[in-house]
Order: sequence, then structure tokens, then C-alpha cells
Amino acid sequence: MHVLPVLRQLSPEVFLSGEEVSQRLGCSRATVHNAIRAAREAGFVVHAVHGRGYRLAAPASWLDAERIGRDFARRDITLRHFDQIDSTNAEMLRWAALDAPPRALVCTEWQGQGRGRRGRDWHAGLGGGLTFSFLWRSARSAAQLSGLSLAVGVALVKSLRAMGLDRAQVKWPNDIQVGGAKLAGVLIELASDRSASDVMAPCSAVIGVGINILGGDVLSRRVGQPVTDLQAHLGLIDRNDLLLRLVAGLDADLARFERDGFSAFHAAWHACHAHQGRPVNMHASQGEAIAGIALGVDAQGALLLETSAGIQTFHSGEVSLRVQS
Repeated sequence: MHVLPVLRQLSPEVFLSGEEVSQRLGCSRATVHNAIRAAREAGFVVHAVHGRGYRLAAPASWLDAERIGRDFARRDITLRHFDQIDSTNAEMLRWAALDAPPRALVCTEWQGQGRGRRGRDWHAGLGGGLTFSFLWRSARSAAQLSGLSLAVGVALVKSLRAMGLDRAQVKWPNDIQVGGAKLAGVLIELASDRSASDVMAPCSAVIGVGINILGGDVLSRRVGQPVTDLQAHLGLIDRNDLLLRLVAGLDADLARFERDGFSAFHAAWHACHAHQGRPVNMHASQGEAIAGIALGVDAQGALLLETSAGIQTFHSGEVSLRVQS
């Protein structure tokens, strides 16, 4: 529980002794030592020199809950910030089932049980990513939310391109890529509404976003597929600025989706589709591969694949997508 408070005391410029850190935080030197060890076990690099103390290997950008809380309050978004949590989506689902306001956001420095699509883990080292979950209470029913994850992908790409990442693209159904390497992922889960009993009732969605800030090369080796990070393309990133920009763009586009549905994003999605018109292999959950040309998506966000048997339609959750080598 002391890992983040200890790391926030350190910088890359000067060494700070364990004694001084302990005095600042009102804890023991052993607590400081254990916190540094835990940070290293989580993949965070801290230099230690006997007689001088500790120093960060590189600048770290920590979330400033007070600053971002004020900004989100002006947008009528209620914030919950955690140093460490199991999963931002899990926390938001718990909050939504109780008393979360209509517009709410959960963010964390580090989540230990981050989740991706189809039950996969979401990997991000301490300080190496930005993870947050936004609660969107829609007047639409669950059946009217088809294409929502694709619209979210478009919103994220728009914000990233506005920051200078012109090569950001979407990979069906909900990954963000740069040059074929994964940069970010989206996981959308419906929040429980105990008062709703029919399928046409208004629905709430928890929109979870995880984006790599640094450490893409390490993650590539860990997950066995190309992974990239923002620092590799944009240099040092202030995670507070990034969070504010991504949520502002997402919030605006969700209002657009509420009005017009996925049709308002259909053309924009095709314009930034990483695999548009390219040969791909579709790997269904049972393991069989289907080869074809990615034609884009239909009005509901289902992928259209031109195969030897004709044009086939695939829905989110059924398949994964790999470009043919």
C-alpha cells in the first residue's frame, strides 16, 4: 500500500535517502525498502546506490487526482481515483450497481487484474499505461448499442491523431494500432440495472480503456505479439493531460452516438481501419481459420469478409483477426 506514495517522492534528477523518504511519509525505513522492492517486482526501474539512496531511472507521470477531479467536475463527471485496484471495469460495475451518478469515471495508477476481450488479461506495468473506465448511461436499449465499441475506437483515434499520432488506426473490433502493433484496447460491459426487466429498457455501459504509455517492447515479448506505446511515437506523455483529452473526446462522441447511433461513425471507422481491403485470416473460437479480404463493417458494426464462399459476416466476440503473412 506504500508503493505509490514512496515512488511519488522520487525523481530521476537526485538521489533521496530511505531515511528522508520515511520522514516525509511518517513510516519506517523498512517500509520504504519494501515498497521499492515491490515496485521493482512490478517492473518499475528504481536505481539504488549505497550511501546516496534512491532515484528513478526515468521521469514518471503520476495521476493528479485533485487536478483531474476539478476538470471533470466542470464537465459534470464524478471521478474516483485509486493508486491500485483489481480492475477499473470491475470497480465501475460495482459502483454502477449501487449509487454511481449518470456520468462517472474510475481511473487507477495500476490494476492487478486488468481484463481484455474474451477473458484475456490486460498487461501494463506500473506507471507504464493509462487505464480508466467511463460509465455511460444511455437512453438506448442494449439492442441499440451495436457498433458502440467501434465508435469508441474512432473517438480514441481522433484524440490520438489530434495529439500528433497520425498513424493511429482501428483494428476490428476494438483495438487501436500503430504500424500493426497494438497500442490500446477497449472493453465494454453492460452495467446491471436491477429495475430493468425488458430488452428495450434503457441501458448503461461501462467503457474500459487501456493504453500503453511506455514499455511496449517488454510487453511484446510478454504477450507474444507486436505491442507499441505512446512514448515511442510522441515522447514523454503527461498522463493527466492524456486522460483529460481522451475522456473529453469520448464524452463528445458518446453524445453523438446517443443521437445518431453507429451510422454517424461508419465512414470515419472505414477511413482509419487498419486492414481495409487487405487479406486476413479469421480465427474463430473453435480454432478454424477463414481467409478473405476485409471489406469493412456493416451498419451494425459486424465485420464483412470476402471469402471464396462469398461475403461472410462476423460479429464481435466470435473471432480474432490476423493479417496474412
